Amino acid sequence: SNRYAADIAKRVSGCKKCKQTIPKGECRIAKISPNPFVQNPDPDVPPPDMKAYFHIKCMFDTFKNARATTKVIDEPSDIEGFGNLGKDEKDEIVKLIDELDEMRASKGSKTPKGKKAPAKRKNDDDDEEENLPQTPRRLKKEKKTDNEKESKKKEKKKVVKEEEENEEEEDKEEEEEKKVKEPVEDSKFNHFHRFCKLCDTIGTVSKYTDKSLAVKMYIGREGFDGDLLTILRLLLPSIDQRVYNLKEKQLIKLFSSMWDENAQDLTHSYNQSGDVSVTLRKVFSENKLNRVDKSDWSIMKVDRWLNKLATLSGEAEQLSHLQFAVKRIGPLELQYLIRLIKKDLRFNAGVKHILDGVDVGAYDAFQSCRDLSVIVSHKEEEKPMPSGISLSTPILPMLAEACKSVEQAMRACKGTLITEIKYDGERVQVHKNGDSFNFYSRSLKPVQEYKMEQLHTVIPVAFPGGDKLILDSEVLLVDNATGKPLPFGTLGKHKKEQFKDASVCLFVFDILLYNDDSLLDKPLFERKKLLKKHMTEVNNRVHFSQYEEVKHGDNKHLSRMIFSAIDDGLEGLVIKDSKGIYEPGKRHWLKVKKDYLQEGAMADTADLIVLGAYYGTGSKGGLMSVFLMGVRDGMGKYLTVTKVGNGHTDEELETINKQLKDKMKKIYRAAESVPSWLDIKKDIPDFIIQDPSLSPVWEITGAELSRTGHHTADGISIRFPRVTRIRKDKDYKTATSLDELKKLYDTSKHKSDIKEDEEEEEIHLYGKKDEKEKVKKETDEETKEIEKDTRKRKKVVEESEDEEKPQSDPKKNRAADNGGKPPCKYGKACYRKNPEHLREFFHPTK
Repeated sequence: SNRYAADIAKRVSGCKKCKQTIPKGECRIAKISPNPFVQNPDPDVPPPDMKAYFHIKCMFDTFKNARATTKVIDEPSDIEGFGNLGKDEKDEIVKLIDELDEMRASKGSKTPKGKKAPAKRKNDDDDEEENLPQTPRRLKKEKKTDNEKESKKKEKKKVVKEEEENEEEEDKEEEEEKKVKEPVEDSKFNHFHRFCKLCDTIGTVSKYTDKSLAVKMYIGREGFDGDLLTILRLLLPSIDQRVYNLKEKQLIKLFSSMWDENAQDLTHSYNQSGDVSVTLRKVFSENKLNRVDKSDWSIMKVDRWLNKLATLSGEAEQLSHLQFAVKRIGPLELQYLIRLIKKDLRFNAGVKHILDGVDVGAYDAFQSCRDLSVIVSHKEEEKPMPSGISLSTPILPMLAEACKSVEQAMRACKGTLITEIKYDGERVQVHKNGDSFNFYSRSLKPVQEYKMEQLHTVIPVAFPGGDKLILDSEVLLVDNATGKPLPFGTLGKHKKEQFKDASVCLFVFDILLYNDDSLLDKPLFERKKLLKKHMTEVNNRVHFSQYEEVKHGDNKHLSRMIFSAIDDGLEGLVIKDSKGIYEPGKRHWLKVKKDYLQEGAMADTADLIVLGAYYGTGSKGGLMSVFLMGVRDGMGKYLTVTKVGNGHTDEELETINKQLKDKMKKIYRAAESVPSWLDIKKDIPDFIIQDPSLSPVWEITGAELSRTGHHTADGISIRFPRVTRIRKDKDYKTATSLDELKKLYDTSKHKSDIKEDEEEEEIHLYGKKDEKEKVKKETDEETKEIEKDTRKRKKVVEESEDEEKPQSDPKKNRAADNGGKPPCKYGKACYRKNPEHLREFFHPTK
């Protein structure tokens, strides 16, 4: 097809239309098409381009009489090199594009000159004539015999019968076509301005049920013939995979250039409002830059415009594409166009609230299939919403909530408990369809290929009979020599290179589909049986996730399992109900970590968003060293939880300062500079994050969750907080929410009933049975020796207490008593039973 390019003539050339010369230094447009006179020797390589030059005016004159199918210049971005032209040339081209649009629109449905009229549809008589058998031309008139006449009649009857059957089939097809109506772009329900009004309505009402009702009323109106799929795609921009490469700073830069406005003034206005779309709409409206109050653009045209925007990366291309839209839309439409680019319509409604307005069960169906087109087709065909799963469409993973006590675990589970190792790796959902593989992360995004190294070759070996599979698993690096998992983060591209003698290993803990059979509704114990039946371990490549069954009510066994996992250096345990089904997106599993078990400790770590920062003092002066952390509530407001200054090394702090430098805005602790999206009571920070949706998420651990009047997240705060991990796998949507923080607080009020000083049997979850017995024997012998030493030390201490020795040093005495071993920081309450720890540290009996 034709392409177009514009440049300034470097030498004299001729205009293809008027045959006059185009002087050197004048702007010209080239029509680029494949050269039909040159044949490339390689059939796969297209022929070279051929250019025909035109004056700008002459080029657009040729479009006036062009066929409807001819590619014309619809917008500046259709012209290669448009961004390199001068302002006058750009304005002239934009003006001619507008005139061409108006001229073509005024023609309406008239057939353009030179276009052939559509072929006349044959009527039923024509069809009948065509289907009748042809009578051969006769050279001589012959008298038909009775047999010939009879066969002719039979043949005619047969043809008529076939025609009747064909007509019945055509009628059925027409009825089916009527059921699924094609969306009409000119429909009033597809007007972009009307869509913006719907968004305003959703944002105005506060109840979530009313937001769903607004959607229901819009698509349920009499005569609705809108494009439901496009409406939903635009109402849910957060699930859209398109990337526009336009942040607030870049948008302000482009619009200040377009409107000849001061960029600093726009930035200041944006900082006050916290919404770049409101700032740009205000300038657009107040300066009367809009040509129309509302456009005739359809949502389909907006969708196409966004498609093209996603392909543009150059600043000049983006500017001309934005300019094309801005000249044709009104202020309200500009506001929502910017919000679509930002993927946040700011009407405080999520996927559930929108889909609840579409149909009963639409949200649950979307949780399984993650495909809006499936939801729309079932709605339009008036079919019940699907409840199954499909390959190559990621399923929301089932999640776990914090568990602090054995009692809590027993209450949550109805049947036998399945205690599974909580591997410190990355969650991966595996989809296998024949020889095709897809790997999805916890956030349903494709996993980088280097992390899944060679797994596509070993999974078929592990599942020889599994042509179609969906697996839930954890991927880690394992040491080839020991078979033990390596620490979190070693799967990174550069870190991974440091571990040459290690392999990427998949630890499979659930199976959701096997050869077209969905297993979501089967209880966990059945899914585990199927997994054991169909899977064969591949050494250091594909392994079963290690688990053990605990009878309901056996608190002692569960307590032993938890401490055993911690002693083995594992992250913790996941506790599941053996009778539970797989519920996508639901937190019906339980997770236990070491931090949950220390008396008075938090019930869970909290993944908090960095909202601001304070200058440090002393050696950290001039650096952002204390950070304001918070959560996001259901209405999109950000609330403060705590300030944290511990957990980062000096090197890490310098790196963080470099990373956050451009993301933070200095407000000099001025309360009036706090943006509207942030709710803060006092102690205003020196810096505020400019866009919380781009802010990092950190895992914060503390002594306990408490309620104070200092912070705005329902008064919940963290005592003695520290950063334990930077969560690169999480963003503002998947960080701890206000509701989750409240749950953690409620859980933390109940003290852990797991006794840390219980003398329990040692169990290494990743070890073999004979190894466990060997370790147990060693531990028992070591424990007896320690008890013997302890009795001796006790006697010495008692004797020394009778004598007054004011000059004595307790630390020296203690060191002498324990043979130079340093005392364990947990003292008698130490829960670690492994021999290496007992040999290294002294454990007093008092």
